[in-house]
Formats: sequence, structure tokens, C-alpha cells
Amino acid sequence: MNSEELKFSIFCIGGVAEALGITGKKAYHLLKQSGILDEYIIPCYDILHTFGEKYIINDIIEFMKKKGVIA
Repeated sequence: MNSEELKFSIFCIGGVAEALGITGKKAYHLLKQSGILDEYIIPCYDILHTFGEKYIINDIIEFMKKKGVIA
């Protein structure tokens, strides 16, 4: 993971945490344990980072719902 991917991952974790009303630590664990961080956010950085903040966070949350990570 390069520094840009790291910054983007932190941005995503923080955005998800804020949108769901949970701590950053909890958001990180949900994204890490479900594989979303390592199998979606980081590998798709080149595409995802071109979208707006609202779209990115909503996309990740919808993916979390589809994977059963959240209700």
C-alpha cells in the first residue's frame, strides 16, 4: 500500500464511521474483518478516489449491507 492508498483508506474509514455514528476503530474493524478494506477499498483506489466523498461513503456502506456487515 502506498501513501496515497493509505490516506484514502483513512478517509474512507473516517467517512464510514461518521455516517454510521460509530468510532473510527469500530469502522476499521468492520471493514478489515469483512475484507472490504483489503479486497475493495485498496485495490479499487484508482477508480474510487475519482468520485465525490458522498458517493464513495454511500458506495462502501451499500457494499457493507450487501455483505451483511451491517443491517
